Amino acid sequence: MPRPHPLTLAFAALHGADQLALAALPLVAALWLGAGPGLTGALVAAQGAAWLLVALPAGVLADRLDRRRLLAGGGLVAAAGFALALAFSRHPLWLGLAAFLGAAGVVAAALAAFALLPALVPRPGLPAANARLELGRAIATLAAAPLAGLLAVQGWPQAGLGLAALAGLAAAILAWGLPALPPPPRAQQPGLAAAVAEGARFVRRQPLLRAIALAAIAWNAGFFALMAIAVPLALGPLRLDAASTGLALGAYGAGLVAGALAAPAASRVLPLGQVLLSGPGLSVLGIAALALAPGFATLAACMALLGFGPMLWQVAQTSLRQSVTPAGLLGRVGAVMQVAVFGVRPLGALAGGAVAAWAGPPAALWLAAAGFALSLLAVAASPLAALRALPDQNSRWPGS
Repeated sequence: MPRPHPLTLAFAALHGADQLALAALPLVAALWLGAGPGLTGALVAAQGAAWLLVALPAGVLADRLDRRRLLAGGGLVAAAGFALALAFSRHPLWLGLAAFLGAAGVVAAALAAFALLPALVPRPGLPAANARLELGRAIATLAAAPLAGLLAVQGWPQAGLGLAALAGLAAAILAWGLPALPPPPRAQQPGLAAAVAEGARFVRRQPLLRAIALAAIAWNAGFFALMAIAVPLALGPLRLDAASTGLALGAYGAGLVAGALAAPAASRVLPLGQVLLSGPGLSVLGIAALALAPGFATLAACMALLGFGPMLWQVAQTSLRQSVTPAGLLGRVGAVMQVAVFGVRPLGALAGGAVAAWAGPPAALWLAAAGFALSLLAVAASPLAALRALPDQNSRWPGS
């Protein structure tokens, strides 16, 4: 078995740091500070806000700085932020600010990693390389919450923050094991706002990227509408107990891992357009089964499909984005996509909660189904559906 690439390990450690902190913060709030839902939500939101507020300037940095150094520096900032969160775990304000700092380091480093990958891997190898990155992310997501919970049971809820700091440090060390790359060109560079606008214009004018953005926005709105009502649906109309609910919802993580493992083979066997259709297509199938025949089995199957299909989509669309985007725009294009997706997530959750409060959780399933269906339509009605392989930057598309 070949040794994992340092970038794969660094990315897994980086995401592990983020997920460990995300799992530890509510436990620290509840068990260490005795906080209620308001403070707990505020601490989680402080960490999540970094993904929305830091992405655009971090994308500019990823296009202007040595990406290996930015990856290492982001890991160090993440380590420092989560270490400060551990030190200030009894002080809610400073705990939230430190969590934001740690997540900001993760954001910058993650954008650098995805922008760095095309310089390390030939274009045909991008799907397999991105699948390895996503597999590391999926495993970190699966492992973080149980590990943080186990530490909390032992009376150390804050220890997850310490492990997050160590994971960030490991990511920084691993980043320095990457090969040195030529520095980015020192041409005259626009200001921050102009640089961000350049990335946004490229996404808007490039038909493939525009379709990816529309599909991702619609899918995430639907997914977070579902997440807002999944537990009330399971415990209420589906009449599941807490253990069965956790087991059914946990199928999502299993689907993520299975999708990451299957993605390289899917990219070799299937036309690229079919892989891109599979993400929203399997999501529609899963939510339709749950809406038409609600129960434990269909909830678990729905969550597994929502992990498996969209993971195939994630690997394919990331590889496609890296193929058609000029090297000097990779960071900003990734940041624009990220902000669009993270911006719509709270809107989807609010909409799902509002519909559930008005007409009941089962009615909100159809809102999620509408988001997934619009995502499928965005792919099917665009040039994405006809793709057979990864294009390059010089490909021409209608409307480009």
